[in-house]
Amino acid sequence: MTTLPDDTIAKRNVAVLILAQAIMGAQMPMIFILAGLAGQSLASNVCFATLPISLIVVGSMCSSPILANIMQRHGRKTGFIIGAMGGALGAFIGSIGLYMNSFPIFLLGSLFTGIYMSAQAFFRFAAVDAASETFRPKAISYVLAGGLLAAVIGPQLVKATADAIAIPYLATYIAVIGLNLGGSLIFLLFKATDPTIGPQAQQKGRSRREILKDPKIVVAMICAMVSYSLMNLVMTSTPLAVVGCGYSKNMAADIVSAHVLAMYIPSFFTGHLIARFGTQRIIFSGLLLLLMSCVAGLSGVTSSHFFASLILLGLGWNFGFVGATTMLAQSHSPAERGTVQGMNDLMVFGSVTLASFASGGLMNCSGSSAESGWAFVNFAMLPLLALAALALLWFRRSEKAQTPQAA
Repeated sequence: MTTLPDDTIAKRNVAVLILAQAIMGAQMPMIFILAGLAGQSLASNVCFATLPISLIVVGSMCSSPILANIMQRHGRKTGFIIGAMGGALGAFIGSIGLYMNSFPIFLLGSLFTGIYMSAQAFFRFAAVDAASETFRPKAISYVLAGGLLAAVIGPQLVKATADAIAIPYLATYIAVIGLNLGGSLIFLLFKATDPTIGPQAQQKGRSRREILKDPKIVVAMICAMVSYSLMNLVMTSTPLAVVGCGYSKNMAADIVSAHVLAMYIPSFFTGHLIARFGTQRIIFSGLLLLLMSCVAGLSGVTSSHFFASLILLGLGWNFGFVGATTMLAQSHSPAERGTVQGMNDLMVFGSVTLASFASGGLMNCSGSSAESGWAFVNFAMLPLLALAALALLWFRRSEKAQTPQAA
């Protein structure tokens, strides 16, 4: 990959992406706080309360390969602006659904919101397009750190808008429209540096079958899938569990805010830790933190337990997901970028979709109370954590086994 030694353009683009992550990214905690509660009020069956969040992830899963192809052919800027327009359209349709008290229309809006979620997921890949090898993990971390401001802005906007007008949550979705339309202007500052636009774009990469035979890519995908899906599984149920256990919507917003802060604060140093200790150790640390989140969630339903569980969940997601993203970015050529990243996000958001669907059922329909439903949600984390840990261990052993042969 051709890069600038001083990473000047890469650093400029990282600054743009941090700003976009902070402003436009605020819509994700807003929607995750309220979509389940809105779904609970609109749906005829409470088992479908988290279906709006699930549909967001379905929309993201379906649009990821399409956006990856658009960005491969026309550049990141085009894909990001499409994502912003998708987010605005989704919030507009969701507003209509709330106004008309229509669950199907609200679900349709959630589906379009997934286009923005998909585009936002590519921010981390865009950060490394023009970055040197040493700057790559830091670039990914810094971009994700933009979510720190989103974690503050989003929940505060929820508190200010959730009951601002007679129809609950409608003002929040109108605010989301504004975030997307205004935030899309940020991408006018993005400098196109796509390595696949030049001669390297003409080089033929590996086929999908060959890519999926690469152990490093497979393990990176598995760890990204587990880290993201478990985060979604628990976070989706959290507002329902908190309110169901007798706490207020503002308390739910504060807990989700603490969770999102925990997701992004480590990004200021995760890249440095990866550079020093390597991706595998950081990913494994993330899995351990996710396990600790599970233990905290199963230990009780006081506000302290909820805060501890969600903070550990955010920390675990950061280490696991940033580590897996860095591992993936190190595993493919520029010509394979669109294929690998599209496949990765298709599988990641596919697993997150399943987690979202499972979350509502586990929370509302697997027990006799909010407490028992919350316990089922946390127990569901264990098999996936075991899968990721075994995959990472297998890759580590396979690397050691190949070392003498390469010597």
